[in-house]
Amino acid sequence: MSGHGTPIPMTSHRAEPLTGVAEVPGDKSISHRSLILGAMAIGETKISGLLEGDDVLDTAKAMQAFGAEVVNHGGGNWSVYGVGVGGFAEPGQVIDCGNSGTGVRLIMGCMATSPITVTFTGDASLNGRPMARVTDPLALFGAKAVGRKGGRLPMTIVGAAEPTPVRYVVPVPSAQVKSAVLLAGLNAPGKTVVIEKEATRDHSERMLAGFGAEITVEDSEEGRVITLTGRPELKPQEIAVPRDPSSAAFPVCAALITPGSDVLVPGIGLNPTRAGLFYTLQDMGADLTFENPREEGGEPVADLRAKYSPNMKGIEVPPDRAASMIDEYPVLSVVASFATGKTMMAGVKELRVKESDRIDAMAGGLRANGVTVDEGEDWWSVEGLGPDGVPGGGICESFLDHRIAMSFMVMGMGAQRPVTVDDGNPITTSFPIFEPLMTSLGAKLSQG
Repeated sequence: MSGHGTPIPMTSHRAEPLTGVAEVPGDKSISHRSLILGAMAIGETKISGLLEGDDVLDTAKAMQAFGAEVVNHGGGNWSVYGVGVGGFAEPGQVIDCGNSGTGVRLIMGCMATSPITVTFTGDASLNGRPMARVTDPLALFGAKAVGRKGGRLPMTIVGAAEPTPVRYVVPVPSAQVKSAVLLAGLNAPGKTVVIEKEATRDHSERMLAGFGAEITVEDSEEGRVITLTGRPELKPQEIAVPRDPSSAAFPVCAALITPGSDVLVPGIGLNPTRAGLFYTLQDMGADLTFENPREEGGEPVADLRAKYSPNMKGIEVPPDRAASMIDEYPVLSVVASFATGKTMMAGVKELRVKESDRIDAMAGGLRANGVTVDEGEDWWSVEGLGPDGVPGGGICESFLDHRIAMSFMVMGMGAQRPVTVDDGNPITTSFPIFEPLMTSLGAKLSQG
């Protein structure tokens, strides 16, 4: 499948027990950051386990356009020969970030304090997403942005020739915004300070420290205060990318709702700022265990074992957990459909400005498959129908959103009747092996 081609419907049929080992791809967030910081270091950064989905490949192309040498050795092994902080060349072409909000926002940050002009674009979904949340703080450094109405792509950014460091309070929890500001701060003199009222995934902070940047993180009355000293010489690294917890969510959740299933998902990154879904599933009564806990590349890792769980109950998901599982709410809502009782998800307005309005997209698809959903601006609830109680049979819109498409493919594995999405193409942006992997476990997926 292609992430940008002619729409190809996909249908998921009720599955026999899902069994086996699900080796999901590398973490997308860490893959993006590995390429970007590798390009800003001096020397060769070696990366193993890189996610080779469309989103990350677009970031690799962007780093090449900025003058870094990026080499694919095969099997997820890559090298990046960086040009150093402040060493980016002006690209000779438009930077196309495809479907990736993370990619475009982080790349905007890393170039905003260099004296270069860059034009960004993406697919129809990305070009509809607001960029002001990133361009507003980048303007404080001295960068200038001109885009379509509403701060949307295509957009041209003129980097600051004489950047100044900033102190910025992130208005809504967003790892993308935080990371963009920190990346911009690398080429600004002095100290750039980012304050988060609510902690978000901290891959950028961990990786910046690993590359040799002077960065501190402190908790204060204001929130989480991150201070970065600008103009470091970043040192190249060897990075082993852990497997993506957001991708692991799909085989894990499929096993929980498919009778007789027992699936092992090895080597999953369990950074506390990313693992909220798995704790939520355990709170619901899921038979989900962490085996062989360990640390790899500075990140906590474990093997996940998920078994069919017919006794799950609906719960009220703690709103303060939202930042640690924001991308997993769509598939959580599918699991909630197979639980008994209501599952309430609040504090999730960020879902309305993802690749699609994910609350609206999931609510529409769930209703099409016989599930009762209620929703508000920053909350939604799902009335569980119990194990084996979801009728299915619906056709759902994916809205060019990979997580929406995969979530409904999971639903079809446990529903009474097949579940179809209008377009399965977007799945390749984050999980290019989704179809063969799930089929190897026993899923029944068809195209066309």
